[in-house]
Amino acid sequence: MRSNALSVAVGVGLTLAGCLQPAFARSAREDIEPSEERAFPFDANIPACQDAGVLEKVSTQFAEKEAKFWNSSLTIVSYDTIERTAWRPWGLDYIPRRFCSATATTSDGVRRKVDYSVRESLGIIGATWGVEFCVHGLDRDLSYAYATACRMARP
Repeated sequence: MRSNALSVAVGVGLTLAGCLQPAFARSAREDIEPSEERAFPFDANIPACQDAGVLEKVSTQFAEKEAKFWNSSLTIVSYDTIERTAWRPWGLDYIPRRFCSATATTSDGVRRKVDYSVRESLGIIGATWGVEFCVHGLDRDLSYAYATACRMARP
């Protein structure tokens, strides 16, 4: 008799769990609001990885950082092997981001991998797109701002 009651209890429990799961999954999907449909929407219209403006912004910010923080005259002189590594990897409800990587040749003649992202409304005071980047081997902060081997600059 006891095993019968236990079987019934387990069966009822599994049935209830099965009924609740779709409701939970349904509500989780409904909570996602694409960033283009918000009160202050994003348009997901950001430049591509190989866009001249994006590469110029990475180069300029790199040169400024080298001069200001490391007293270095190192600059990026050219890019090749540019590729997109991810587009909106965390879903539609996050700020649109395009993740990219390229091989850059710096003014000392060394070729280095660069990981960078183009991000909507994350430029100057949110008025334009912005970039974040990490040049492999030159993330010299004592705290490694982008972790070992620029891992935090990638999705």
